[in-house]
Amino acid sequence: MRLDNRKLSEMRPVTIVPEVSRHAEGSVTIEFGHTRVLCTASVDSTVPKWLQGTGQGWVSAEYGMLPRSTHTRMNREKAANSGRTQEISRLIGRSLRAAVDLKALGERQIQIDCDVLQADGGTRTAAITGGFVALAMALNFLKNQGAFSKLPIKNYVAAVSVGLLNDSLLLDLNYEEDSACGTDMNFVLTSKEEFVEVQGTAEGQTFTKAQMDLMTISAMEGCKTLFAKQAEIIGKYYPLV
Repeated sequence: MRLDNRKLSEMRPVTIVPEVSRHAEGSVTIEFGHTRVLCTASVDSTVPKWLQGTGQGWVSAEYGMLPRSTHTRMNREKAANSGRTQEISRLIGRSLRAAVDLKALGERQIQIDCDVLQADGGTRTAAITGGFVALAMALNFLKNQGAFSKLPIKNYVAAVSVGLLNDSLLLDLNYEEDSACGTDMNFVLTSKEEFVEVQGTAEGQTFTKAQMDLMTISAMEGCKTLFAKQAEIIGKYYPLV
């Protein structure tokens, strides 16, 4: 049993609230326990210069943490983002592009903004999971506007963390667990059980292939829970199959 009384293989309570911004084409707040992230999706009629004239669309992402989203206040990031912020922004973008048929999207861009309101571990996994829902909402907005007859979505995408604390395998780490775990991994998966990205680090405890396999199984089960949560919001126009 963990400090928050969860089982080792149990997710934190997950809550997704849609349509929290009146201006964005897609928007949600997502909570993984005490971690809370605002995700908005904005439609842009232009694409990066290197895609202009190709007929292909793009999905990009920006991630940031509000100054008091953590235990002590951090400085607001200015024009130059930290390496961590850039790395997470790129991860979110890569993850969400795996959900979209970019050719079918046409020559337009969906920009996903993920702002951490409160951090307690798993901000990047929450951002990816909530960002997908905001993205799907924006694509449905475009479909209703006549941009295309069929949603250019290939699959659901979600993400979850798994860690090793001594010999215990923990799913969906909060901050205290993330800080204590000797191995910390983030899995990004599709609803077709395909891997988009796996990030793993032995920060103080190496891991075996057998442990890696168990962490993978745990992450896949966690993502199934997340796909079902996402489907509660977008399943009416993009069913989970």
